[in-house]
Formats: sequence, structure tokens, C-alpha cells
Amino acid sequence: MKISRYFDAAILKPEMTEQEVREAIQSCIDCDSYTVCVRPCDIELAVSMCEGTNTKVSCVLDFPHGDSTAEGKAELARQYASKGVVEIDMVMNYGYARSGKWDEVKRGIEGVVREARKYGVGVKVIFETCALTLEEIKKATEISIEAGADFVKTSTGFAASGASEEAVRMMLDTAQGRIKVKPSGGIRNYETAKKYVDMGASRLGIGFGSALVISQGEEESEKKASEG
Repeated sequence: MKISRYFDAAILKPEMTEQEVREAIQSCIDCDSYTVCVRPCDIELAVSMCEGTNTKVSCVLDFPHGDSTAEGKAELARQYASKGVVEIDMVMNYGYARSGKWDEVKRGIEGVVREARKYGVGVKVIFETCALTLEEIKKATEISIEAGADFVKTSTGFAASGASEEAVRMMLDTAQGRIKVKPSGGIRNYETAKKYVDMGASRLGIGFGSALVISQGEEESEKKASEG
């Protein structure tokens, strides 16, 4: 499978104009990204542009801090899932995780999963791994599995750092095939993208500006291999 079919291409900068969003979505469609991951206010635009293409639409929820209530998260999930997205990338309350309030963390995820499922929408749980210990990452993976989520995801891309091999390895080792893993944040070239795919990642969170760069890197790598 070509690398672009792993892409959830993030179009999330809060200052982006509608025209800039349109151009970003089109560039990701042209790269054959699996999804464009958009701001909630851009769901309808993205769905209309992606109709009839290979690219689907995902959106973020309670982004980037994850500090809404469980009830608030669930209500947002209901609204977004009804608009045509295929997946929701929700931010876990990682402040609660760091506090050991795992029942509340789980309740927040369960509410989103419950509402998303009514519309056949998948759920990814963003941890913000740079703020967590490896033991907390392990626990968050288990909690996400128990709550019925489809993916665990490292990062929002808006914090101090993004995906790391150490965090991704912990998530994969804990998941043991029970939930999919999505590294996100700091993946800007083909070598990094391929590294995570080879580790076992099922999807990659990348900035929309990196989609073409990574795709071209794959082409160059294949060209060198054929020439060698």
C-alpha cells in the first residue's frame, strides 16, 4: 500500500481562511490521502470536496486541550458524527490521566464512542504523549481499548513535541492488535513515515504541507531502489 493511504492529513491551523482550507483539502485529495482531518467548522466543506474521491473526512474533537466535560465531548461527537465524517479524533483529558482519574478519562472516551457508533463513525483517542509517562501511556491504551475506541494516537501536533519511537512502541506493545495505533506530530519526511509504518502503525497523522513531500520521498526511494 502506498504511503499516502496511511495519511490523515491535518488541516487544523486556527488562523486558516476558507480559501486556504480549500486549497489544503485539494492538495491532500491530489496526493490520495486516506483522510483530511479538519476543524469542526470545516466538516461540511471537506465532505463536499471529498465526495467522489478516494479521500475521506475526519475531524478533531475537544482539540487541542481535551479539557471539556464527558457530557460536552459526547454532545460534540453527536453533532460531528451526523455531518458525514468517517472518524473523530478526540483529545483525551490528559490532565485527568496525570491525576490518576482514570474512571473519568474512560467516561469521556465512552461518551464519544457511544454517540459516534450511532452513525458508524470510528473514534481515535489522542493522548498527548509528551505530557505523559510511559506507564500513563500504557494505562491510557488499555482504557481506550476498554472504552471501545478504534485507534490510539500520540499527539495533537500543537504541544511541545509529537510522536516518539518510545511512545509508539509502548502503545503497540500494549495494544497487541486490540486497537490500532496512529503516530502523529513531527512526521515530515518519508523516512520517518516509513519507520512508523514498519513498526506497525495503521495510520499517520501528518500536516497537510507534508503530504506531497512524503509522497515524493516514496517515489524517490522507489526510483533509487529500481536503479540499484
